Amino acid sequence: MLGMLGHTFVAFADNVMVGQLGTAELAAVSLGNSFVFIAMSLGIGFTTAITPLVAEADSSNNISLGKKAFKHGLLLSSILSVILFLIILLSKPLLSIMDQPEEVVELAIPYLDIVALSLIPLIVFQALKQFSDGLSNTKYPMYATILANVINIILNYLLIFGSFGFPKLGIVGAAIGTLISRIIMVYFLWMIFKSRSKFKAYITNLNFRKIEKTISIKLFNLGFPSALQMFFEVGIFTAAIWLSGVLGKNPQAANQIALNLSSMTFMIGIGLSVAAMVRVGNQKGLNDFITLRRIAFSIFFLTLLIEIIFATFFLVFREWLPTLYLDQYDLTNFKDNSEVILLASKLLLVAAFFQIFDGLQVVILGALRGLQDVKIPALITFISYWIVGFPICYYLGLYTNLKSVGIWIGLFTGLFVASILLYIRFNYLSKKLIKSKV
Repeated sequence: MLGMLGHTFVAFADNVMVGQLGTAELAAVSLGNSFVFIAMSLGIGFTTAITPLVAEADSSNNISLGKKAFKHGLLLSSILSVILFLIILLSKPLLSIMDQPEEVVELAIPYLDIVALSLIPLIVFQALKQFSDGLSNTKYPMYATILANVINIILNYLLIFGSFGFPKLGIVGAAIGTLISRIIMVYFLWMIFKSRSKFKAYITNLNFRKIEKTISIKLFNLGFPSALQMFFEVGIFTAAIWLSGVLGKNPQAANQIALNLSSMTFMIGIGLSVAAMVRVGNQKGLNDFITLRRIAFSIFFLTLLIEIIFATFFLVFREWLPTLYLDQYDLTNFKDNSEVILLASKLLLVAAFFQIFDGLQVVILGALRGLQDVKIPALITFISYWIVGFPICYYLGLYTNLKSVGIWIGLFTGLFVASILLYIRFNYLSKKLIKSKV
C-alpha cells in the first residue's frame, strides 16, 4: 500500500512544482498525462493477471507453474509496453484537434514525447511487482518505489527550476525526471530479486524462446478483461480531463488538482486491493471459501473506514489543499490562480464523497481478481462508467451551469453504481463457492 501511495506522492510533488510555473503548465501536464494514463491502464491492467496465478501456485508449492506464469507475464507485458508507447506517439496529432487551449497543447507535446517513453519501464516494473505480490512479498517493490520517488523529486527540482547549475527545462524536466526514476526502479527491483533466495528459483534460467501456448492464453484470458476494466475506469477520468480542457485552462488545472489529491487516497484502495487479491487467491488455492469470504469482507470494511476518514479530511481542508499547488500571493498570476483555487475547492467537495466508492470498487475488484473472475467485472465497469457516468459528465459539464462540478458529479455516479454492482457480484460468487463445498 505504501508503495502504491509513493507513486502518487511523486505525482503530487510534480504537480506542486509544476504549479509554481503557472496554470497553463499545470494544465499541460494534465493533458499530456491523460494519453499516458490510458495506455498505462491497459498495460498495468494486463500485468494483474500475473498475481493470482503466482499466488495460487505459491499456495500449492508449485514453483514450476509460478515460474511459467512470471516468465510469460513479463514477456507479454514488455511487448505490450513497447506497442503502447508507439501508439501514444502516433496519437499526438489528436492534441491539436481536441478543442484544447492552444497554449496548453504547445506545452504538452514535448512533455508527452518523454513521459510516454517512461511507460515502458513502468509496465515492466509493474509486471515484476505483480510477481512479487503473488509471492506475498510487497516490501521489495515498496523499497524500489521509495528510492525512485526520492530520485524523481530531486531530479524534478533540479531540472524544472534549473537549480544548482542544471538547465531550466520546465515541465520537460519533470518528464525527464520521471523517465530516469522509472528505469532505476526496474533495475533496483531486479537486483533485489537476484540477491534473494525466495526469488532465485523463479528468475534463474528464464528461457524466453520457449513459449507455451496454454499459459499465454490463460494470462491473456485473465489479463485482457482486467486491462479493459482499468481502461474503462481510467478512460472516464481521462474524458473528464478533456472535457475540463474544453471549458478552459483554468478548469483543466483545477481538475488536475482535485484528481491528483483524490489519486493519493485512491492508492490506499489500490494497496488494499492487492492485499484482497493475494489473500483471496491464496484461500482459493486452499479451497477454504469460508475464510476467503471472511478475509474479503474484513478488507472491504477496513477500506470503508479509511476512505471515510479521508473524505472528512477533504471536507474540512478543501479550501486550503489547492493552495499547496498554486501561489495565491503571486501578483502576476493572481486572477488565474485565485480562480483555479476556488474551483478546485468546489471539486474537492464532490471528491470527498466519490472517493469512498472509488476505494470500495477497486478493493472489491481485487477480491474478484483473486477469484479469477474478470469478464463480468469488466462489463460492470463499462456499464457503470460509460453508460451511466459519462453521459452525466458530458451533459452537466458542457450544457449546464455546473460545468466542472457537473463533470465530477458524473464521476461520482459512475463509481457509486460500480461499487454496488461489484459488491453484489462478489457476494454471489463467494456464497456459491461455499455452497459448492457443502
